[in-house]
Amino acid sequence: MRKLQIAYSPCPNDTFVFDAWAHGRVPGAPRIDVTFADIDLTNGWAEGGTSEHDVLKVSYAVLPWVLDEYALLPCGGALGRGCGPLVLTLPPSRLRSGGGTSMGEVDLTGKTVAVPSERSTAYLLFRLWAADVVPGGVGNVVVMPFHEIMPAVRDGKVDAGLVIHEARFTYQNYGLHALADMGAHWEDTTGLPIPLGAIIARRSLGPDMLRRLAEAARTSVRMAWDDPVASRPYVLEHAQEMDPKVADQHIGLYVNEFTADLGEAGYAAVRGLLTRAAAEGLVPPLGPDALAFP
Repeated sequence: MRKLQIAYSPCPNDTFVFDAWAHGRVPGAPRIDVTFADIDLTNGWAEGGTSEHDVLKVSYAVLPWVLDEYALLPCGGALGRGCGPLVLTLPPSRLRSGGGTSMGEVDLTGKTVAVPSERSTAYLLFRLWAADVVPGGVGNVVVMPFHEIMPAVRDGKVDAGLVIHEARFTYQNYGLHALADMGAHWEDTTGLPIPLGAIIARRSLGPDMLRRLAEAARTSVRMAWDDPVASRPYVLEHAQEMDPKVADQHIGLYVNEFTADLGEAGYAAVRGLLTRAAAEGLVPPLGPDALAFP
């Protein structure tokens, strides 16, 4: 059988999860060729129908547009607690008068906010948060590359920025202030984990292959937990000069029991996010069996 084509990000959580499978150490797993791509690319490939890949890591936010062609695998992705996106601003003390509230915080009503993508879970969580806590609504949302967001906030080019992943650990280096934690708001209002990245596979592969793919992903992450040293060269090779300690923090946040199996709480989180987002007009509504796995 031909090698299957899989695309995931070079982020430490993905390389940690897929190391054993990518290097042929998962017994009986289908052979794969790996393409590294940031999630905004894989989202576009899945949604646009332009991808030649059989398996993709995408944002949960893109699922309503792609589930006719792709099935959600029940493992391999990223959900968690205490790992949500942040909205960053300059510290209140550095803002011009009138930029804050009576609590000394920043009011985003009518302000410009930079986001890394409008097809991301981070963006959905931001919009749901803003609907609850920004009475007048934010003014203008601009999309810019992730690595440009914190410098843009620092330099006053935008009023706030939505950031993800390792920025949770590095934003202080830019002299920035965490205005709000989107994940904390989600957990406080729903009690559910935060759905971030999903693994999807083409339905045309058939139920038997989809189940083999899920088992391979599940085994690969368990092998990484059993022997984390084995994955370290692969993780650091693709970590884009990330400090090894930050890479370890990254893995600790985004690889957890939901990576091995979504389970009841994981599926409830995914459906809850997409149902709420549909109610706000942010995504199309899900069908009743859209998330079902063969």
